Amino acid sequence: MHRTSGILLHPTSLPGPFGIGDLGPTAQRFIDFLAAAGQGLWQMLPLGPTGYRDSPYQCTSAFAGNPLLISPERLVAAGWIAEADLDPPEFPLDQVDFGAVAVWKRDLLQRAMTGFKTRTNAAEHDDYARFCDMHRVWLNDYVLYHALKVHHDLLPWTDWPPAFALRDHEALADWSGVHRSELDLQCFIQYVFFRQWSELRDYARARGVHLIGDMPIFVAHDSSEVWTHPEWFELDERGHPTVIAGVPPDYFSDTGQRWGNPLYRWPALAADGYSFWIERLRRVLELVDLVRIDHFRGFAAYWEIPASEETAINGRWAPGPGRDLFHALRAALGEDLPLIAEDLGVITPDVEALRDELHLPGMAVLQFGFEDTAEGFGRSAFLPHNHRRRLAVYTGTHDNNTLLGWWAGKEDWIQRNARRYLNSDGQAIQWDFIRAALGSVAELALFPMQDVLGLGDSACMNRPGTAEGNWMWRYREEMLDESAAARLRELSRLYGRLPYGGG
Repeated sequence: MHRTSGILLHPTSLPGPFGIGDLGPTAQRFIDFLAAAGQGLWQMLPLGPTGYRDSPYQCTSAFAGNPLLISPERLVAAGWIAEADLDPPEFPLDQVDFGAVAVWKRDLLQRAMTGFKTRTNAAEHDDYARFCDMHRVWLNDYVLYHALKVHHDLLPWTDWPPAFALRDHEALADWSGVHRSELDLQCFIQYVFFRQWSELRDYARARGVHLIGDMPIFVAHDSSEVWTHPEWFELDERGHPTVIAGVPPDYFSDTGQRWGNPLYRWPALAADGYSFWIERLRRVLELVDLVRIDHFRGFAAYWEIPASEETAINGRWAPGPGRDLFHALRAALGEDLPLIAEDLGVITPDVEALRDELHLPGMAVLQFGFEDTAEGFGRSAFLPHNHRRRLAVYTGTHDNNTLLGWWAGKEDWIQRNARRYLNSDGQAIQWDFIRAALGSVAELALFPMQDVLGLGDSACMNRPGTAEGNWMWRYREEMLDESAAARLRELSRLYGRLPYGGG
């Protein structure tokens, strides 16, 4: 693809008065900022409805959109609610209070649905019907799952009465008849999300900005897909995981990471022609232009942890589906799948072989290059002089500290190596890293918004291995600095990364 660059920012981090970033005017202004800065890419985290601890990597559906991202202002523009309905509580401006936002926005969406039913024309109602038909392969199951979850005070599905948890069809049919209004609300919410998303994607395309999505390899245990298809996952007769996903001890944690996601029964998925994965990727590619496959190494081999273990130490490597899955994806969706392989962590030759056989770009994180001393400084594959063209280079990811936070906590020898390598005095180290990323031969260069804004560790998006205080960061509107846009544009021009047509 064209040599280009962009910014990593989840939509929840956008500014605004409604407690959380959304798909409305502030998202458009961010796209305008990207265009002015000569950036052709906007990368974000998974877009599904969040579950456990509000993590976008623990979504309650692999297909549905996050209702919290729906723009209240777009509901007014559609004519479904009045301007006077936009009277939110005094939400914090610098972080997301997920619980409070969820309560307020659900009430707003209920009023919007009433407005939709009473104020729209036949064409809009036909559009809604087409949406429900087009997405029926996942929508009906998700709507029923979510409605039951609301009815049971958001408890995980394994804590519901057995008739619901184990999907007794007669019991589910009876319940659905009684609770039709909740099912209708959930269908409407998904319609609104996808409608607003389509408008935002069109806005981005018109300004030369492509969207990069994120697809986790695993799905959450408390999700529509696991509840609907337990035969695809390693579960016991009551629906609880017998083995779970994670990673062994690594850079982020001495005890590894115990993610808790159920592991796939890959032979069962293969017997079904990998239909789940085909439909999943198809739907994601309807939303974005490129997809980062999180934890790509799990397709070669994944870390299997007994569910009874409290840490990830006592796990084992188990074989993944390898090339067979990707052959099925390509047969169904086309040979040139626009994917980025997240190949960080414990990477072995079989992972690299699979990535290269599939001709996928991997990832390099510059921060790691200055800490990797196993073979002596300068030999790390994360340093720019060792990069290859088929690569996405990052100054950091959502799992890293911000550059200024990382820099402030690093030992003297790391800072010395970085200053010497980057020919820097360290006074604006984040820009030295951004320049190094842009100057790399890697086709894609990306940097978190926090690094562009020069923010410290209080602006971290996620701290792996911790359970509280993650995914909450937001920037304020006044932080979108014209000088930062001008600086990014000049550097992107210097290193040949301006989008096609950029001057």
